[in-house]
Amino acid sequence: MKAGLAAAVIALSAPGTGISQQPCGSDPAELDLPEGFCAVVVVETAARPRHVVVRRNGDVYAALRGGREAGGGILALRDTTGDGRADIVERFGDERGGTGVALHQGFLYFGRDDAVLRYRLTPRELLPSREPEIVVSGLPADRSHAAKSIAISGDGSLFVNIGSPSNSCQEEDRGRRSPGIDPCTELANRAGIWRFDANRLDQTPDDGERWATGLRNTVALAVDPSDGQPYGVVHGRDQLHQSWGYSEESSAEKPSEEFHRIERGRKYSWPYCYHDPTVGSLVTAPEYGGDGSDSRRCEGLSEPLIAFPAHWAPNALVFYEGHAFPDPYRDGVFIAFHGSWNRAPLPQEGYNVVFARFEDGQPTGTWEVFAGGFAGDDPGPRTALHRPTGLAVGPDGSLYITDDRRGTIWRVFRP
Repeated sequence: MKAGLAAAVIALSAPGTGISQQPCGSDPAELDLPEGFCAVVVVETAARPRHVVVRRNGDVYAALRGGREAGGGILALRDTTGDGRADIVERFGDERGGTGVALHQGFLYFGRDDAVLRYRLTPRELLPSREPEIVVSGLPADRSHAAKSIAISGDGSLFVNIGSPSNSCQEEDRGRRSPGIDPCTELANRAGIWRFDANRLDQTPDDGERWATGLRNTVALAVDPSDGQPYGVVHGRDQLHQSWGYSEESSAEKPSEEFHRIERGRKYSWPYCYHDPTVGSLVTAPEYGGDGSDSRRCEGLSEPLIAFPAHWAPNALVFYEGHAFPDPYRDGVFIAFHGSWNRAPLPQEGYNVVFARFEDGQPTGTWEVFAGGFAGDDPGPRTALHRPTGLAVGPDGSLYITDDRRGTIWRVFRP
């Protein structure tokens, strides 16, 4: 079924009180959804919303990326009429912007590129009344992959993605046939997940525990509510053609975007290896002597639980615990893919939200596109109409999707 990207106002129940029985709206610009699902635009803004959370009362908070064209901070939304759209739209916080956002014990946590802040939320009030507190400062944010995604488990473990500043840890980043630094020095303070204490203020990187390493850039990060363990989908490396002479088609299809359960003390594949979807396993990277088939450097490194298509750019992950969606969606995760820029000469792809199924707490390896149509007729980072970026599940089981291309936030529901 299709529902409008900029749908006419749909009569919904007030946030947190259940799903309305009203029919879907319609609009020429359409979002592709499974039969029986509808979408409404919560807000359209000039800001660039990244990750998003929804409070128990239905208030929505989205981290804003910031930049020259739009300010940063946090977008705060409230629907007081029950029509599914935000009629109160506010902004607050740090103008430098960021990506990560999380709720924990009455606080809203915000992942700026170089720090994690938190705001105390007051019951029934949309905006915080106090200045933010600094939870962690001094996080590395130079060069590429500075965005800090965050996730908090029930025991107060604050997991922070610290991405690699490079493509594949070469002596000359993205240089033609430049060898990899061996061992890769970035792994000491980048390219992994760090654990901090969400309840402690004024921490620095030295206070954190390097929870797992070898994860190039895990923007899509979440904890499993059932056991508090982090999972993530990792942005894979690029430029096998430009740097190492692989065919253009091969470089467009490799490597996989890897979905992992991120376990304490575990070593993952980057930069020494990558997942090759044609082989179905890890192979040694050319920077470390690989020829596209051997796996000598991959012993002891974790294979992905699911391998997604190359260069789709996973940007958000959320476990679905709601009861509004039918049974097939009640045990698994939704993943938002930002879309590719480097699959030429093949078409650019991945501007969608997928659902990956779990059984008995484990991924089955199967997945399907749940929501598409974001990019329009011309997929590409500069030509796409919308780029999925953040995900959250509301108190009524609705799925919220953000777009940092044109500033749209949708609410997907079952009428």
